[in-house]
Amino acid sequence: MKKIVIAGGNGFIGQYLEQKLSELKYTVVIISRQKGFANWNDNNSITAALNGAEMVINLAGKSVNCRYTEKNKREILTSRTGTTQVLGEAIQRCTDPPKLWINAGTATIYRHAEDRPMTESTGEIGEGFSVNVAKAWEQCFFSFCLQDTRQVLLRIAIVLGKDGGVIKPLKNLVRFGLGGQQGGGNQMFSWVHIEDLFRIILFFKERDDLSGVFNCASPDPVPNKILMKKLRKHMHVKIGLPSPKWLLEPGAMLIGTETELVLKSRWVLPETLINKGYKFLYPTIDAALENLLQ
Repeated sequence: MKKIVIAGGNGFIGQYLEQKLSELKYTVVIISRQKGFANWNDNNSITAALNGAEMVINLAGKSVNCRYTEKNKREILTSRTGTTQVLGEAIQRCTDPPKLWINAGTATIYRHAEDRPMTESTGEIGEGFSVNVAKAWEQCFFSFCLQDTRQVLLRIAIVLGKDGGVIKPLKNLVRFGLGGQQGGGNQMFSWVHIEDLFRIILFFKERDDLSGVFNCASPDPVPNKILMKKLRKHMHVKIGLPSPKWLLEPGAMLIGTETELVLKSRWVLPETLINKGYKFLYPTIDAALENLLQ
């Protein structure tokens, strides 16, 4: 039977991928810390899961939607580098290793950019905690030189889907009249529709000539103020009160998150994906919102 492994597959992205791959008649094996799955603490079960798989997709990592306490920062880092290390070592033990290893990365690796977009060829790596995590994650992934397993690192922008991620809280803000711009409103919002993420994964599965680092983002990033305006339009809400930075700081503390998630300008373009021939199903924010807000 055709087998694909999803590491860290219990989040909304992993569940979406599992459903879509199952519809394509794949046997999907999940690696998780939850009972009933191949367990991160059992090297034998992970090796068995990977053996004979066509592909492994690593999405594992503690959510960054939390306060950056020292404890949380350690967990954010180790939950990414540690699981990547475990997978790489397990692939080395396989007698029939997966043909493709796709590892999640993050578009947050680039600097705060309001002046120009970041591509794989021209992008500038940023500074700070989140960037350091992203760099360590990538370094761990590429520390493995696997003769029989092709490696693809996706620098994933914010994933938009109906059943999770940022769409629900953004819809709630708009619904309750708080759907104005956050902060200055000029910070860029790079995103990718979850269906395009799925299709991009299949694209790499079929293109055995491709490996390395790829920006996984739509070609239509928008400023925060335009994003919120379009959300209001699609939801038929005329008024949206803005949230200035001074108000976001205590609000973030109250709900246990960080303002970086909305204030950092992520201006990322999928230069290499487009050059290699990928065609986006949802190339614009209007097309994505029309689908997601039905």
